[in-house]
Amino acid sequence: MRQYTLFVPSCLCVRNILRNLPAAPFAAGLRRPINALGSRAMNKAPLLAGLAAFTLLSTPAAAQKSPEAVAEAALKKAPVFDGHNDVPWALRLRVANVINGFDFQDTTDTAKPDATPPVIAMHTDLNRLRKGHVGAQFWSVYVPSNTNEQQAVQQTIEQIDVMKRLAARYPNDLMLASNSVELEKGMKAGKIAGMLGIEGGQSIGSSLAVLREMYGMGVRYMTLTHSKTTPWADSATDAPKYDGMTDFGRQVVQEMNRIGMIVDLSHVSEATMKDALETTKAPVMFSHSGVRAVNDHPRNVPDSVLPLVKANGGIVMIVFLPGFLDPKVRAYGLDRTAIEARLKSQYSGDPAAVTAGLKEWDAANPVPKTQIAKVAEHVDHLKNTIGIDHIGLGGDYDGMDSAPEGMEDVAGYPALFTELARRGYSQADLEKIASGNMLRVLKAVEAYAASQTGAPPVETPVAK
Repeated sequence: MRQYTLFVPSCLCVRNILRNLPAAPFAAGLRRPINALGSRAMNKAPLLAGLAAFTLLSTPAAAQKSPEAVAEAALKKAPVFDGHNDVPWALRLRVANVINGFDFQDTTDTAKPDATPPVIAMHTDLNRLRKGHVGAQFWSVYVPSNTNEQQAVQQTIEQIDVMKRLAARYPNDLMLASNSVELEKGMKAGKIAGMLGIEGGQSIGSSLAVLREMYGMGVRYMTLTHSKTTPWADSATDAPKYDGMTDFGRQVVQEMNRIGMIVDLSHVSEATMKDALETTKAPVMFSHSGVRAVNDHPRNVPDSVLPLVKANGGIVMIVFLPGFLDPKVRAYGLDRTAIEARLKSQYSGDPAAVTAGLKEWDAANPVPKTQIAKVAEHVDHLKNTIGIDHIGLGGDYDGMDSAPEGMEDVAGYPALFTELARRGYSQADLEKIASGNMLRVLKAVEAYAASQTGAPPVETPVAK
């Protein structure tokens, strides 16, 4: 049953409504005294009829829209611009980047349950991107953290290449943009517009020359670290070496600003976040992170940093990985790590026993399920602390092994937007979260780079 919200209008509004209503039932219902059970029963029907008519006339049309309708309208006007998707890495793992015969229209049959370890089906394909109202996507050209930086540079170029080839295979659906104008033009043409993002500073081999050439290949953001500390910046999930960034790390940020590459602070330590925010002259992004106030994970953004993000004009794009979202899943992971360590100590030299013991524990302790509401809690915290203008979404699809129920793949964005609408987010709010805020950041980074036209590149000596 549709429910309506009664509000108190002005006196003039009341007079106009009463003037146009049938006088007898409504006036009788409001004016007759209710002094006894009999008179109350006698007056109940006309009173309710009058109030119902008054309510229907006084409720704004927008307030009558369902959460589903609000979400659908927002996504139709502002399709999702997601901050992080690992399709290029999925292609490397599954088909070694040999994609001429790969069907990206529908990847739902790509699971390999009998493989060791088992492989789940991909989260992403053209059909589900359309269903999820994804209009733009940062494709992560991720390669693992590697102390052999020359190898990391080569692998990153291979990942750039495979994503360009994938886009070329589906010209009616995909396109790669070099700037915000091209990206918005592609979105308006009904294509899924894309940009490339490097995930981890190892991909530039500690070289500003390589950084500049990566920009030339189409890379438009770089996550300063991945899971390991680089030679110039501390990671959130590795032992700190520099209490943030080195002088060279600050030069990396300065050169990214100059050429128009977005500084991405997902994966970096809190000290690195603060050093980068102190150094940058352009807005930053967190391409796929949660907030620590909701789940105390080192990969998430602490409240001490959020005001700096607001002052910078940056954006935090909420990740969908349950371990980053949900304290229950985080606690489960810590317990499992402790069990594995104990088994390795108990069965030193007997890896089969360790595997068997861990399998038995897994069977008795299933991973807790995470709900869409948990994603919304992270969004709520950002809205309440730094405001709606600094929120985006970076799902991390095809870079994680599970997702919240109802958002198992890239078709699930509408379910999240419906949940947010149910919590009172307006259509304008949802449009900002979907893509408006990320487009603003992208344009601001481009504008700063344009203001630096003629400024010389940051130079560092190379080995002789």
